[in-house]
Amino acid sequence: MENILILAINPGSTSTKIAVFRNQEEVFTKNIKHSKEELAPFKKITDQFEFRKDVIYKVLQDEGIKTDDIHIVMGRGGLVRPIPSGVYAVNEKMKEDLRNSPIGEHASNLGGLIADHIAHELPNAKAYIANPVVVDELEDVARIAGHPLFERHSVFHALNQKATARRHALIQDRKYEDLNLIIAHLGGGISVGAHKKGRVIDVNHAIGGEGPFSPERSGTLPTIDMAKLCFSGEFSMEEVNKILIGEGGLTAYLGTNSAYDVEQMVKKGDKKATLIYNAMAYQVSKSIGEMAAVLEGDIDGILITGGVAYDKWFCERIRMRVYRFAPVFIYPGENEMEALAMNGFRVIRRETKVKEY
Repeated sequence: MENILILAINPGSTSTKIAVFRNQEEVFTKNIKHSKEELAPFKKITDQFEFRKDVIYKVLQDEGIKTDDIHIVMGRGGLVRPIPSGVYAVNEKMKEDLRNSPIGEHASNLGGLIADHIAHELPNAKAYIANPVVVDELEDVARIAGHPLFERHSVFHALNQKATARRHALIQDRKYEDLNLIIAHLGGGISVGAHKKGRVIDVNHAIGGEGPFSPERSGTLPTIDMAKLCFSGEFSMEEVNKILIGEGGLTAYLGTNSAYDVEQMVKKGDKKATLIYNAMAYQVSKSIGEMAAVLEGDIDGILITGGVAYDKWFCERIRMRVYRFAPVFIYPGENEMEALAMNGFRVIRRETKVKEY
């Protein structure tokens, strides 16, 4: 197994992250930024296929990677149909849904498509995705929204939440499937999930506007006030969407989507920044409390992960409110590339059963 390589591909809206692992050992990770000028010629995200693919091949060539040694190509799972967690082989049905997503267009949809193309050009490789954002393991009671015109959906940071859960279980010398965990992913969006014996039975729709506000998203807003705003005639649908996703949260209050910048404001004694940042931690803590109720108080640990988890001050604001529920553990970082690669490694070791989409 010493020469088996895993290629991980994670296309973002303005970047392409690429990593190669030799089994569990990272060979390299690169984050290639794409300018507005580079992406301007492409009307749809799927039109970027050739451009992104060529970028990946160039990086592999520059890094001196022997492509014949690549056995696993892991693509970031896109907005496919809701599926249980796990590793899925890329097939024709999945590729059709990645090209014409029933949920929406996103750069991550290119992950599986490019992975499949590259795998077909290599002699020993197969293409997979793992734990896309649409992982759905909700219990039926969690789907009830409050009116039959609405239903709650599971869209969250499944890749990092699941990887963090398995990492924690390994450290604790336990199996993920034997643990009850609450995991808060703190990034540009925030998701808080209740993990019961290996399944996420409840979680906020992090992309769709539920839950705590975040660096870029407004989170759950007062519904009547939101209805009034929508019918005020002052905002278009596009403008309302930006209020909810992209220009809400820290961006709206403080003019920046950088939690690090806000952290520096707090350290300098900025009272408004301190109030808003503390309010974000307060809302995360409330969501953790909700999930404690979902798990009926039977909780083995509360895990805090994501980029914002590097901020000790912020994490302490959460810990002081929730530590009575269960021990709190901090695992900073998004860890997406490592998570993709480790899922590929589990395939090599036959520690997971590959699922069909």
